[in-house]
Amino acid sequence: MFIKQLSVFLENKKGRLASLASVMARNGIDLYALSIADTTNFGILRALTNDTDKAARILREEGFMVNTTEVIAAEVDDRPGGLAKVLDVLDAGGIGVEYLYSFVRNPSDSALILFRVSDTEAAFKALTEAGVRLIGLDELSKK
Repeated sequence: MFIKQLSVFLENKKGRLASLASVMARNGIDLYALSIADTTNFGILRALTNDTDKAARILREEGFMVNTTEVIAAEVDDRPGGLAKVLDVLDAGGIGVEYLYSFVRNPSDSALILFRVSDTEAAFKALTEAGVRLIGLDELSKK
């Protein structure tokens, strides 16, 4: 149960993020999750959308540098130690975490963490065997 994620290279220039958001809005692309990591000259926007392939195509047509990657969305107990438990499972499986970010679509007793890992197949197996609930894009899209 992998989710396609957009990764967009953005120059650190006034209005560039607003331009991206406007392109998405004009084309009916809903942003479910969003993370931006930046440096002095550029940033990487990572996002889950209602239509990743359409969003990637449109953004490329508008001159943005876009890539798609797979992430895993895991439900994590929203309490001290909840994230540590999931990370321990990945660590025990020899699976590296390249990055992660969280978001809330519908409030509950769990946090939703998006993981970009070194081996998605192994992570999927290790997490499901450990009883971690993984979420698909179809479930994320429910409001």
